[in-house]
Amino acid sequence: MMKAKSLIKLVLVVFSLLAVANSSQLNAQDHAADGKDITKSNDPIVLQRADPFIYKHTDGYYYFTGSVPTYDAIEIRRAKTIEGLQNAEPFKVWEKHESGPMSRHIWAPEIHYLDGKWYVYFAASEEDDIWKLRPYVLELKGQDPLKDEWVELGMMQAADDDPKSFTDFSLDGTVFEHNGKRYFCWAEKTGGQFAASNLYLAEMESPIKLKTVQFMLTTPDYDWERIDFWVNEGAAVIKNNGKIYITFSASATGASYSMGMMEADENADLLDRNSWKKSRYPVLETNEEKGLYGPGHNSFTVDENGDPLMIYHARDYENAVGNPKMVPATDKRPLEEIKADPLYDPNRHARMMEVKFDNNGRPVFEFY
Repeated sequence: MMKAKSLIKLVLVVFSLLAVANSSQLNAQDHAADGKDITKSNDPIVLQRADPFIYKHTDGYYYFTGSVPTYDAIEIRRAKTIEGLQNAEPFKVWEKHESGPMSRHIWAPEIHYLDGKWYVYFAASEEDDIWKLRPYVLELKGQDPLKDEWVELGMMQAADDDPKSFTDFSLDGTVFEHNGKRYFCWAEKTGGQFAASNLYLAEMESPIKLKTVQFMLTTPDYDWERIDFWVNEGAAVIKNNGKIYITFSASATGASYSMGMMEADENADLLDRNSWKKSRYPVLETNEEKGLYGPGHNSFTVDENGDPLMIYHARDYENAVGNPKMVPATDKRPLEEIKADPLYDPNRHARMMEVKFDNNGRPVFEFY
């Protein structure tokens, strides 16, 4: 009799544990289970994906990519809805080299469809020189980004008469079209890792080469752009009401990370500094009340109705803790210094928000 009671207790315990495990899995994977619409909240749409980028293609799918926590590969996933991306299977479409160019710090990939072909733009450095970051390009030999072969086209090329572009720490390249021209916008530090990171803009000749000499769009001018590091990076483009806007991220990658914005008339010369006006203050920054820290490195897409959405990353806590396993072996800093480096904290999650506009048509970014 005692053995039978013990067996019954054991079965009940097992069923209880299974129920808890199943409940946890549902809560983690399906926010709709508790009545919360993930597309109307500050919750992550994809966990541990910094520098998120979403492109909605003509096939009706959303294609998502971003920096994987290990900084060693490029993954792409797709879904029919933004909400579906959280459970979509990630496809590893490319992996870093063992040495030489493209062997370390695989950062901020973006997927674009240009002239009937798929391209991925990303930054990478070298195992023996981890801050030798440069922009590189992949091209798809086919039409299915998840299944067909991606080939390396090499480094992004400067215009023939431009001796400066991509000669130093360069990253965060993005592509956009405006008034019949295609542009490349990227961040570059002239003077090594600890110099100021500026945003540059140039017209493109082809998907892998610039047509014009680099034009400096913005440099860190204000205090909120100079916290720990002087940074302007992570550009993204949105248009509205006769204006073109370029958002960007500023300062170090911890809680001080924030978003600024440049704007110009849609008919202005985009390669003329006088065409652009810069926001005096951040347009999005840490909100302790909402529990969102270091929002930035955004991209833009549209929802199922064609309304604009912003995709960005942010942490749930203020004090980032670097994971030593993510740090290159050539990084000889003390362990405590590495743990204090937010760059190696993997919990920058991809999130989204609706883009609203004020009475003048300027985009407004507000947490839910």
